[in-house]
Amino acid sequence: MAVTPSTMLDLGVDAPSFRLPDFNGNYHSLDDYAGKPLLVMFICNHCPFVIHVRSKLAELTREYEARGLSVVAINSNDYEQYPDDDPDRMKKIAEEFNFSFPYLVDEDQEVAKVYRAACTPEFYLFDAKHKLVYRGQMDNSRPGNDVPVSGEDLSGAVNALLDGKEISSEQRPSMGCNIKWKKGNEPDYF
Repeated sequence: MAVTPSTMLDLGVDAPSFRLPDFNGNYHSLDDYAGKPLLVMFICNHCPFVIHVRSKLAELTREYEARGLSVVAINSNDYEQYPDDDPDRMKKIAEEFNFSFPYLVDEDQEVAKVYRAACTPEFYLFDAKHKLVYRGQMDNSRPGNDVPVSGEDLSGAVNALLDGKEISSEQRPSMGCNIKWKKGNEPDYF
């Protein structure tokens, strides 16, 4: 299984804008979360790295949302070539794992490109002014490495943000499957 690291977008940048449909066709945009801290996650349905953390991620995001954090997930994979990632399957996964956040379809992959997303899962945490304060891994757990899924890196950043504390700039890149780009649509940042 090939492993791709996140590109580690520069801290302090403004959240790139998005307006995307969820699997039911309802649109969600960055503007919907104005004045609120926001976690943007790039995930998909079939990646072993996402599957490995999916249950814990669903649990943690419910806790974060109860504390005032807004959360969205974006699937940018080419679902024509990877049908497990199509919107119907996204809906089934969201229901099965009781996702409390919108799960959005980035069909033209433009949002992944402006975020410089490279892998799944990948996490971007923005403060209430939508400045990037954390980007990186959920924790050190990977499929097959016997490290329990804890969410400690991401949770540490979220807790610090929500508690008004400083977030360390020492952040480790997320690792996972590469985003499945449409042929000819691969970004130039690799």
